[in-house]
Amino acid sequence: MATCISRSPEETTALGEHWGREARPGWVLGLSGELGAGKTQLVKGLARGLGFPGRVHSPTFALVNTYAGGRLPLVHLDLYRLETAAEIAAAGLEEFLRDGSGVTVIEWAERWFGSAAAREPNPLTPSLSPSDEERVAKPGEGSGGFTASGRGLPKAVDPSAEPNPLELPAHWRQVQIEILSETERRIVYEDLGA
Repeated sequence: MATCISRSPEETTALGEHWGREARPGWVLGLSGELGAGKTQLVKGLARGLGFPGRVHSPTFALVNTYAGGRLPLVHLDLYRLETAAEIAAAGLEEFLRDGSGVTVIEWAERWFGSAAAREPNPLTPSLSPSDEERVAKPGEGSGGFTASGRGLPKAVDPSAEPNPLELPAHWRQVQIEILSETERRIVYEDLGA
């Protein structure tokens, strides 16, 4: 598990861009966080890192936006308007998890994957002591623009210990974005699976 403190929307975009440059076919990112936390901002950066030249829109009303023209195709799902596993199943979105040719990002992932994507209480929103806070990476520090420290952060609960509406994809990055202030965000992420 790693943590990054973003101090602006531009830094959140830069983190997404960094991830986009590293992305491999079959990656699925599950994003959780309040409205306005920066989930779509992170996806905009991811698309830029994949080399997508166009504009990225939130798919809140469409459920799915697909972006081609980059190094890998990007599928952007937004589950905000779907409240139950039955609604999600009826929407036929599972195919986007199985494709494997590009990158899939799911906003409000906890609505589909339950507590495996965002747990209550949420260990992905750690309470850091001052000594831990000093070790949290900040965008722009270290090689490659981003570094992260998992020291002092709680271990995640094993997702297999709880029933999930759907099994997590093989290449899953779980991301929790917490609003700290008007512009500052704590982004905690963990790669599960291969």
